[in-house]
Amino acid sequence: MNGRFIKALRLTDISQDDSYISRISVVKNLSSMEELSLHEKVTFFVGENGSGKSTLLEAIAVKFGFNAEGGSLNFSFSTKATHSELFRYIKLIKSFERPDDGFFLRAESFYNAATYIDLLDESSSSLPKLIRRYGGRSLHEQSHGESFFSLVSNRFGGNGLYILDEPEAALSPMRQMSLLTLIHDLTEKKSQFIIATHSPILLAYPDAVIYELGEDSITETLYENTDTYNITRRFLENPKRMMKYLFEKEE
Repeated sequence: MNGRFIKALRLTDISQDDSYISRISVVKNLSSMEELSLHEKVTFFVGENGSGKSTLLEAIAVKFGFNAEGGSLNFSFSTKATHSELFRYIKLIKSFERPDDGFFLRAESFYNAATYIDLLDESSSSLPKLIRRYGGRSLHEQSHGESFFSLVSNRFGGNGLYILDEPEAALSPMRQMSLLTLIHDLTEKKSQFIIATHSPILLAYPDAVIYELGEDSITETLYENTDTYNITRRFLENPKRMMKYLFEKEE
């Protein structure tokens, strides 16, 4: 593997940090690795809630220069400092190539990024409207799913680094499949994606590497071997049986 813009990442010495981040599974596991290589096109982080996917993704984004709450590389708003200090201990191994475009999407703070876009347009009456790059319509005037899809289809221009934290949160299954086509088109335009997800649909993208973040390890795995795929498959194969098992177990 050889990431187009970020080839790999390493964890520097975190032994003197006594905050909660030193106790997160993904941090402890990174400490035992020389480096974590990223795919040229798409890298997925998958794992249970609390495994550290979003924390790691955020650290990569902030270390690269993105605003902690999301947006493009030149977004500088801040509503509340909630990001961790993990980025201080992350070293990114970059290629000689530099992206022409980039965006860090955080599902939980996408509202704040959309507000910032509107505020920039309101404060710069003499300049071309920034919202034109996002489809020409305020992201607040669309549903969450519509605004996110508008962002990707209009704002992402190619030759870019796109870091997405659980993008499926806003999208129907059909839209998730449409997102796969957009991701494919953008990778054909020399883009690199780093994505944390719970979606078995997105994980199916064929030209990618999947890292499963567990309690004791970070493991490169095949799509069919992920818990996300297997649990979803078993449920859909026989939802009645699964419901019976779940409810009986609860009782």
